[in-house]
Amino acid sequence: MNMKTAPLSLETLSDFDVSAERGFLPARDPLVTFSHCATLETLGRQLPKLLASQQLRKSLKDLQVIIPTQEDDWDREAYRCANRILSFAAHGYIWEIPDQPADHLPSNLAIPWCHVSRKLGRPPVLSYASYALDNWRRVDPNKPIELDNIELLQNFLGGLDEEWFVLVHVEIEAKAGPAMGAILHAHEAAVEKDPELLKVQLETMAAAQEAMCQTLDRMPERCDPYIYFNRVRPFIHGWKDNPALQNGLVYDGVEEFHGRPQFFRGETGAQSSIMPVFDAALGITHSEDPLTHFLCEMRQYMPPAHRDFLETLEHQKDEHSRPLLAGYIGECQSKEPDLWKAYRRCVQLLARFRGTHLDYAASYIHQQSERRSSNATSVGTGGTPFMAYLRKHLEETKHVIE
Repeated sequence: MNMKTAPLSLETLSDFDVSAERGFLPARDPLVTFSHCATLETLGRQLPKLLASQQLRKSLKDLQVIIPTQEDDWDREAYRCANRILSFAAHGYIWEIPDQPADHLPSNLAIPWCHVSRKLGRPPVLSYASYALDNWRRVDPNKPIELDNIELLQNFLGGLDEEWFVLVHVEIEAKAGPAMGAILHAHEAAVEKDPELLKVQLETMAAAQEAMCQTLDRMPERCDPYIYFNRVRPFIHGWKDNPALQNGLVYDGVEEFHGRPQFFRGETGAQSSIMPVFDAALGITHSEDPLTHFLCEMRQYMPPAHRDFLETLEHQKDEHSRPLLAGYIGECQSKEPDLWKAYRRCVQLLARFRGTHLDYAASYIHQQSERRSSNATSVGTGGTPFMAYLRKHLEETKHVIE
């Protein structure tokens, strides 16, 4: 088979900060404490109490948050840890009073935040990576990354609902890990035109998807829609297409912005790489609409290595310029019914995941918004209208196997 690009192999996963064991979670557990700056470490620890008493803005006026200029001993884990604390502190400052957001971020937060974000290749806003991927610890380091064995390293107000909401995402990321390895093996099988090996890899993908769906199903166990909407959601909004900050946010003292307001999307699960990777692997495409444009924009908020992995996967084509897996499976549909059945199962599970997410969007956001006039409810935390387009993308997923 003449390939436009060389097929990926399992050995390349680590080049993209991805693994078959943890998926897009970091290869090493996130740093629990930030030893490079005691002031920043203390700020992260005190943040929930300062927000609960609405004293964060006042406290930060005289706080010196200094990121050392000599960073030779910093590794990626240190930058991720610093960015986690700074992101939560900055969003806490901005949204401490949700109906009166701050439109200027003081220099003692803005300068180090932009510096650390730049080092990580991310925009200076709370992204999914700092909110979930880099924000957990195992209670027992010898046990798996699962809900009963993980807790958050940083939160806003704290409480069971906030903790559970994020940790469900963390476990989903971990459960997706085996599918990442299977996707690469599946591409190898398609190149070799080995339907039996490909079927085995699709079954591994499906098993991972089943586990992801089961974890997502657990969201209502300990995260109440009313609490989520009123205590968790307000702090993760951004300042692009947000009527509460329609003029954006000024990062005081950040030279590269020249005093001009900036516009960035808020944290959203759309910044996770999982779903677009499954779409790319299974050959699922979505016609243009506001959500597809939004999802493309969300790639800029992903860790650069994850974005590179997704884009590399999207370029895995056969000689007819079709997605590699979907193209080969389509050719085999009539003569390899078991292979087609395994593929259908993966697509059905992707649709199931999207369907559950759509249900949650309705109960956790849309229905809550009808009871309250504020909290930017006509759009998601990323700043885009969501209900109609989530439903459309679900239907497009189902259409692939109809």
